[in-house]
Amino acid sequence: MVRPPTARSAVPGVGRLGLLEPTAADSLHQLGWDNVDGVPVLWALSRSPDADLALCTLVRLREALGNDWGELDSAIRSETTLRGRLFALLGSSTAFGDHLVAVPQRWKVLRADRLPDRDELIADLLDAVDAKPETGPNAGPMLFRAGISGPESIALLRDRYRDQLMLLAAFDLASTVENEPVPPYQVVGRQLSDLADAALTAALSVSVARVCKSGEVPVRLAVIAMGKCGARELNYVSDVDVVFVAEPADTTATRLAAEMMSVASSAFFEVDAALRPEGKAGALVRTLDSHLAYYKRWARTWEFQALLKNRPMTGDLELGQQYRDALMPMVWAASERPDFVADVQAMRRRVEDLVPADLRERELKLGAGSLRDVEFAVQLLQLVHGRVDDSLHVTNTVEALTALAAGGYIGRDDAANLTASYEFLRLLEHRLQLQRLKRTHTLPAADDEEGMRWLARAAHIRPDGRQDAVGVLDTDIRRNAVRVRRLHAKLFYRPLLDAVARMDSDALRLSPDAAVRQLAALGYAAPENALGHLKALTGGVSRKGRIQALLLPTLLEWLGDTPNPDAGLLAYRRVSEGLDDQIWFLRELRDEGAIAQRLMIVLGSSEYLPDLLINAPETIRMYADGPGGPQLLGPQPEDVARGIQTAAARYDDPKRAVAAARSLRRHELARVASADLLGMLDVPQVCAALSSVWVAVLEAALSAVIRASEAERGTPAPADIAVIGMGRLGGKELGYGSDADVLFVCDPRPGEDETTAVKWATGIAENVQRLLGAPSVDPPLQVDAGLRPEGRQGALVRTLAAYQAYYAQWAQSWEVQALLRAHQVAGDQDLGVRFLHVIDPVRYPAGGVSPEAVREIRRIKARVDSERLPRGANPATHTKLGRGGLADIEWTVQLLQLRHAHEVPALHNTSTLQSLDVIEAEGILEPDDVALLRESWLTATAARNALVLVKGKPTDQLPGPGRLLSAVARVAGWPNDDGSEFLDNYLRITRRARSVVERVFGV
Repeated sequence: MVRPPTARSAVPGVGRLGLLEPTAADSLHQLGWDNVDGVPVLWALSRSPDADLALCTLVRLREALGNDWGELDSAIRSETTLRGRLFALLGSSTAFGDHLVAVPQRWKVLRADRLPDRDELIADLLDAVDAKPETGPNAGPMLFRAGISGPESIALLRDRYRDQLMLLAAFDLASTVENEPVPPYQVVGRQLSDLADAALTAALSVSVARVCKSGEVPVRLAVIAMGKCGARELNYVSDVDVVFVAEPADTTATRLAAEMMSVASSAFFEVDAALRPEGKAGALVRTLDSHLAYYKRWARTWEFQALLKNRPMTGDLELGQQYRDALMPMVWAASERPDFVADVQAMRRRVEDLVPADLRERELKLGAGSLRDVEFAVQLLQLVHGRVDDSLHVTNTVEALTALAAGGYIGRDDAANLTASYEFLRLLEHRLQLQRLKRTHTLPAADDEEGMRWLARAAHIRPDGRQDAVGVLDTDIRRNAVRVRRLHAKLFYRPLLDAVARMDSDALRLSPDAAVRQLAALGYAAPENALGHLKALTGGVSRKGRIQALLLPTLLEWLGDTPNPDAGLLAYRRVSEGLDDQIWFLRELRDEGAIAQRLMIVLGSSEYLPDLLINAPETIRMYADGPGGPQLLGPQPEDVARGIQTAAARYDDPKRAVAAARSLRRHELARVASADLLGMLDVPQVCAALSSVWVAVLEAALSAVIRASEAERGTPAPADIAVIGMGRLGGKELGYGSDADVLFVCDPRPGEDETTAVKWATGIAENVQRLLGAPSVDPPLQVDAGLRPEGRQGALVRTLAAYQAYYAQWAQSWEVQALLRAHQVAGDQDLGVRFLHVIDPVRYPAGGVSPEAVREIRRIKARVDSERLPRGANPATHTKLGRGGLADIEWTVQLLQLRHAHEVPALHNTSTLQSLDVIEAEGILEPDDVALLRESWLTATAARNALVLVKGKPTDQLPGPGRLLSAVARVAGWPNDDGSEFLDNYLRITRRARSVVERVFGV
């Protein structure tokens, strides 16, 4: 028999409500809510952070109210605001539940339509002890005398304080149960701080009544709030840090302060005066002059950091304001102290080290990614930059983050993320403290699922469809901790801070005289011109101008350590103006210290790179360090080459294809040159990368021109075409100033007329040369075919058969020598390889090169040495044609190849360096001689590349002693600025290498 489905009860059972206690059903029955009329109440109860705890406390409250329960029951049913506050409060805090049960009529406090303001709080706490304004010469608006000062005053003050704390907590928690407004974090922090002010004002009134029984108060006593209370961002349960100032600081003043601390610690919270001068070992009360004397002479860095949050809170407010006015100039000058930034950073590390290892993941206040990380980072930034920017003179952490972002000292996103994480962590801290009104900052243990579930509900965290509330909470905790730690490290340890802290305050404000003095001291040859650049960069009131003003002290110092600070500053201005529309640029410089410092080194050392960086700005972002090291070293040459060819292949129009290839070449040149100048690449790596990008562009241009030709013809190409790299391109040893020496070879396809094929291939080659050689903002792309048969008088393109015939019959010694570096680089791979097979018998003749050919090579070498050196060039320091220069080494290697390659196959190699390795391994030359040749080639190549980077144009002649030579030395990797030392080393190496060259050539 099938039973008909039963209707689901309209009244939810305890299981549906999430109630777990065995007595829950009986409790609901006692309260009279287990019926249809009680359904809204039941569902509201189920939303309480701990519904069982709330229900248990409500039963106790009903018993305590007796016949008065009906009034509360009616209010719970009809007033959703009261219901939300009460259920949220009772499910979040056993302490407040006990407080309500002790005097059950207190529930009416929760009916308040708003939170009291500071004056109302003070009046309420003073009313608890019947306090009246103090009279006499030292009277003031915050000095009172309690009418009730005996032991009973403690209980009266405690109850009244708890009532106000309970009301705030109810407002704060109500949204977890009912649709009530959520008080912002800052409102809660201010309310708690105002309540602390009221509490200490009342405690001081009791102290006055106890200490000055017989007459008026004979001293002026100011109570200064410090820490979170001073910043008006207090916790629910926290020590309140204070400092006392008195005139005079006599026994009476000390007794007043001590009694006030005793009363407050008994009635409200622990009052801590350990932040006073000399800490707990120092006098409890000091005069203003005594405070000033201490801070001028003895105070340590952390004490000025603590003073950042001082605020007169009660007592003699006029004296308290005098204290603040006198000390704050010292606070804002504290960052000028030696090692200030390092001291603050070290103190943060010491605080973190004090956290037990087993609690670091659960510690909200002191551990990694905790509240202290945010506070220390914010305070350090305030102290460093606040000495010249009054907008940072705020005490509250969230307000300080807002001011730092508005001033451009940190990014808006970083400020927003830090604020969100800080408020999230403070929310969790508040909820944990409310549970038992105990001072705690520790999350429940990982295996305490019940504790985490309660915390998630108390923090109004709900399931997200993938995870339950506990899972969401755990994810949020981890995410915020990681975010805080990352941003803390980014802001707290940025090099910018230390440099700004060392700068003269006047120079930071860019007053002309101080700025000129500072610039001259940093090594600027024309400080007045540099000042003009600074004014242009920081002009106006824009956010970019403010960020530039923030960056420039550090950038100027870094530029001052480069070979040419003046040119570097001009280049920085050009780059900044060129990237004015790139919103990331200044943000990266401010937030990534490595980027800013490396950019200054580059700009102050090179005329080659600024234009490249303006046209390839994304390269600047690669100045940062990644997980595996500098990002400049990330791209591999083969990947870059593949990217260039892929990008160009997207376009049918050869001009657009070549433009795309040029664009990526520009990025790669900027990356390689930057990494080279910063000492991240050695000479062979630079040469390989430059050669790879040249080959890729050549391949992309050739493919684009062939595609366009085939599209225009409507038929396939009549011939295959290959590009043979010659010279340094063939050896994959290009420098920044090298042209691409090539040969063009074609092979008619079956059935095609040879004349037509050659004419077509010649047109292709000419188009490639024209497109790549077109004027551009980039370094030139000259494709030079001057090494072809018959030189520039010969045909630009020949067939494979024509090359074979020519070299078999007409090849001259210099042509055979040139072929030693021939290598397939672009076009049809099979054709290129067949060409190499054709020329191998020519360049590697059986039995070696003839004595006549050797004599001819010696004759040509002597002629090159005497005739090809430019007029006026110094043969000792010409990196290409000078003594021991590149030509010397390369001719020597090539002569040895001609003599021995027929019996040493490993010498069938187009690379100078690799051939030297073979020469050494085969014993053709002594290892010491090979080492001299290798070192000279590397030294000359590094110097030649450095010349291009420094001067911005191809040149081979090293300059004489002076700034330019020093710049070349630095860029070439010399360890100091002494250009004369670099030159002496160059001359010594090349002179010794020249002696080997002369022995090999038999000179």
